[in-house]
Amino acid sequence: MNIDTLLASLVGAFFGAAGWLLVGLYMQRRQSERQARNAARAVYFELVMNETDIRVASEHLVFQPLRRGSFDSQLPELATWLHADELETIVKAYMSHAGYDQAQRDEKLPAAVRMAVLRTVLDQHARATELLLHRSFTEREAARLSTATTTHPTQAESARAAAGARNA
Repeated sequence: MNIDTLLASLVGAFFGAAGWLLVGLYMQRRQSERQARNAARAVYFELVMNETDIRVASEHLVFQPLRRGSFDSQLPELATWLHADELETIVKAYMSHAGYDQAQRDEKLPAAVRMAVLRTVLDQHARATELLLHRSFTEREAARLSTATTTHPTQAESARAAAGARNA
């Protein structure tokens, strides 16, 4: 074996191994991003369901338990994929569940305070769902979702709900 053949073989082996390494890293990164995007989608739909329950509670004072299973199980994936301020938006939505629970349980809570708490919780969820909608779905996918259009109660609807809460 001459030195030229040995050198060509070593260079070829180096570039072949480096190429496979780069391809492997690229594929692993894509897989990780796909898993994180899927985790965000699961949390998005959980937030949409919670938002519906909160809206019903604010309009009709009918409270349902809020869900957080997807968030709890997918938080590590979200933490690696979202920026800190984005993750904070999602966490705030779930932290606001404490206010929802208090509005549900505390009979002595004035109606105006109850409505303000529910509006705040609803606002936190709307921000989080909007963020996840734009981060985890393409524009085309988002346009096809029926959950992508969120309607917030008007001032008159909120006033009617508050009046109903006072009469309850």
